[in-house]
Amino acid sequence: MNGNTFGRLFQVTTFGESHGEAMGCTVSGCPAGLELSEEDIQGDLDRRKPGQSMITTSRGEPDAVSIKSGVQDGYTTGTPIGMVIQNKDAQSGKYEPFITAPRPSHGDFTYSAKFGTRNWGGGGRSSARETVNWVAAGAIAKKVLSSQGVEIKAHVNRIGDVEAEGVSFEGMVEHSEENAVRCGDPEVAREMQELIERYQEEGDSIGGSIEFEIRGAPRGLGAPRFDSLPARLGQAMMSVPATTAFEFGLGKEASEYAGSERNEDWEFSEEGDPVPVGNDHGGIQGGISTGEPITGEVTLHAPTSIPKEQTTVDWETGEEKTVQVIGRHDPVLPPRGVPVVEAMCALTVVDFMLLAGRINPDRMDGRPGEYDTDYHPSSPDNR
Repeated sequence: MNGNTFGRLFQVTTFGESHGEAMGCTVSGCPAGLELSEEDIQGDLDRRKPGQSMITTSRGEPDAVSIKSGVQDGYTTGTPIGMVIQNKDAQSGKYEPFITAPRPSHGDFTYSAKFGTRNWGGGGRSSARETVNWVAAGAIAKKVLSSQGVEIKAHVNRIGDVEAEGVSFEGMVEHSEENAVRCGDPEVAREMQELIERYQEEGDSIGGSIEFEIRGAPRGLGAPRFDSLPARLGQAMMSVPATTAFEFGLGKEASEYAGSERNEDWEFSEEGDPVPVGNDHGGIQGGISTGEPITGEVTLHAPTSIPKEQTTVDWETGEEKTVQVIGRHDPVLPPRGVPVVEAMCALTVVDFMLLAGRINPDRMDGRPGEYDTDYHPSSPDNR
């Protein structure tokens, strides 16, 4: 199976199934000299992990990360960083009815049709549990970007027909972690939670969307056509399980604007550089970053695992049957999807910054020299 690696220079390769022994990934291309600990990664994993609130799955996974390679004495060495997250609460027995009878709108049949087999416990490799690896890798990318003054924040801006409009970057930072929905508008967050709970009581689920903003990314990231910044961001976001749409800037609303309304004039900044007036383009023009904040939105459909009765067929017996997907599933995805979207933003941007030479691919700036025996951890004086 291909398709398990993301990135060109900052490259992430993941492994693991939902109900297997463990999840994990390797991160290649992280410069040497980045101060890194498991605690730096665990914070984002805790934001993604199950069992956080009544509107998430009750699966009891601590999602504790263990760094196995690529870090020595608290600093990255420039070699691949290996990470493992153990699965602690798998209950595969609940999935036995679906070995030959695919759950509606899941990857059960398509995986089986393509490979002739599949890991059916918890959805195996197709499960959104696999995104735990993305968040672990993204936490490292975030730390690299933070050293370059790049900040990334996302929040839930819509659940069903309840929408939070006009939430600033500062509002996301200040309020999105204060509520279970992860919405930057506390009042709207309460409405969203009430809506989620109504669907949950009915044995159903509901979709929504996540809004993100990237600040501090330099101009010049991306290349024309197939390697454009929105093309790569689109690939990253459309890889997130349950994603049905990705937009940047005005997104689909751009169709409602005349050219004279959407076009942005140019003016000189205080430093004498040309800058666009406004940011309806979402920080991207011609597929390349302008230096303005990069903004976008990711739409996620309602979770497909619901206890309502649905119809399927058994491809071995040829029978049609009524089924219920009984288990521990989220009634809504965006609240736990926020750190996943942030991670994919970070992995995309750090890769472009390395490609553009904005980050030294070998070592972080400010790290002591290779033969500085006053510091170097492998020198005889420091063993």
